[in-house]
Amino acid sequence: MSDGSRTRTVTWRDPREGVAAAKTLSGLEYLRAIIRGEVPGAPIAELMGFAPVEVSEGRAVFAVEPAEYHYNPIGTVHGGLAATVLDSALACAVHSTLPAGSGYTTLELHVNLVRAIGHDTGRLTCTGEVVHVGGRVATAQAKLTDASGKLYAHGTTTCMLFRPPGAGGRE
Repeated sequence: MSDGSRTRTVTWRDPREGVAAAKTLSGLEYLRAIIRGEVPGAPIAELMGFAPVEVSEGRAVFAVEPAEYHYNPIGTVHGGLAATVLDSALACAVHSTLPAGSGYTTLELHVNLVRAIGHDTGRLTCTGEVVHVGGRVATAQAKLTDASGKLYAHGTTTCMLFRPPGAGGRE
């Protein structure tokens, strides 16, 4: 007789390797290196089962396959999955515009959950796009959709930028 228990094993690479690479590569080069597997991605992405699949300047696309292990106690995927994937796509869209040695942090994240997600929803894609990049602040917007384009969540972010001395900024 089984008690219904399930097991999931998560493996990730040392994130310090990625931190070191981020200091020497532009944001776009760094994100492309993650997609190619040359630099480790974020451990949170391994834990939650999502990954970047495409990046260009000012745009980042992530994909996730909702699973039972994403469920909340009421039988749907926890909103935290959508929020985390949105946050990642939004921040990486901003990161893709930054020169080597720059950093950022999320100041504000706004998420709208518009439709329930289940393990049978299928692959979701989250596309983040920059709205504005200034000297100290950047904003972006993103949508989380299924293969047919149906919207499940959308959001916005404001990020604070940290640039190396003399790097300047886009206005």
